[in-house]
Amino acid sequence: MTKLRFMTLATASLAAISLGACASTGGQQGVAMADGSQIPNPHAAAEFAAQVETDRQAILAMAGEYEVTFDFNEFLPISADYELADPKVTPAREVVYVIADEPGFISLQHLLLVGDRDNPFVVKHWRQDWAYEPDRLMAYRGFGEWEMQEVSAEQSLGAWSQTVYQVDDSPRYAGLARWEHAAGVSTWEPARSWRPLPRRDATTRDDYDVIDAVNRHSILEWGWTHEQDNSKLVLRDGEERELVREHGINTYRRTELEGVHAAESYWAGTEGYWADVREVWDEILETADRFTAEDDPEGSMLYMPVLNEGQAVLDGEQDSATAFSNAAEVMEAQITVDGEPLEVE
Repeated sequence: MTKLRFMTLATASLAAISLGACASTGGQQGVAMADGSQIPNPHAAAEFAAQVETDRQAILAMAGEYEVTFDFNEFLPISADYELADPKVTPAREVVYVIADEPGFISLQHLLLVGDRDNPFVVKHWRQDWAYEPDRLMAYRGFGEWEMQEVSAEQSLGAWSQTVYQVDDSPRYAGLARWEHAAGVSTWEPARSWRPLPRRDATTRDDYDVIDAVNRHSILEWGWTHEQDNSKLVLRDGEERELVREHGINTYRRTELEGVHAAESYWAGTEGYWADVREVWDEILETADRFTAEDDPEGSMLYMPVLNEGQAVLDGEQDSATAFSNAAEVMEAQITVDGEPLEVE
């Protein structure tokens, strides 16, 4: 599975790079002996380990309870006849759990608290997986298709990938960058990458095909922010055309939320089901070159039936194994892997 693979690679990489940093020639890296061997410099290894741990703590700092504001504003029409959409500002309450924490892999699951503050309804939200020095990275190609790209050792050196998943645990987008740490703020900013339409647009409009975005995370003393510099692109005409530019900032302000017990109950009741769903996608991202996830012929999106099966487990209407079997049938009908229908074993 991808998660276990990344853990193994990261652990091996940490050891290899630590030794490499110590054994390379140079005044502070190591001392060359007459026979060509090196005496490692323990300070270089310690500095390297400290840097990786600082990265890890920045990622882990995104876990917790938050008052959130999702704020998106289109600001620059590229097409002369394009009319800017109204700004979309949405408040929310969100709990972020650490569901995996290994030396080279961290997984954070977001849960929304909706409605009554004391007894809210819980909606499984997005997930972000962080992998240290991965050798593969997912890339969205538009029209429901992704491909896996090889990452060179030079590109991955000291870098973390973030892979973002949708509410049904299907992949959305990924990026690769090194963390930058300064007084009071840690920032991670990868290169531009494509991603599917966000839910706020996918359910209300059909005038563009993909978002080309910069995805920036800043970790602060009071919480964290997720900024997005977005270009909405039209691909359907056979050539790429920019429609409009948008800025988004999701602000996560740390607080003590009421109703957190509902999130705890949701995850305790459904985590086995969602682990099975994640395992299918882990296998795809581990072994596939290309894959697609599309609506069914009636236009039903993949996420709704998969979410519903999880809710049925929570409500006690069926056990986790039955729910996963039902979800697997939906996934097999709507996902292809390297041109072939998915087969869930």
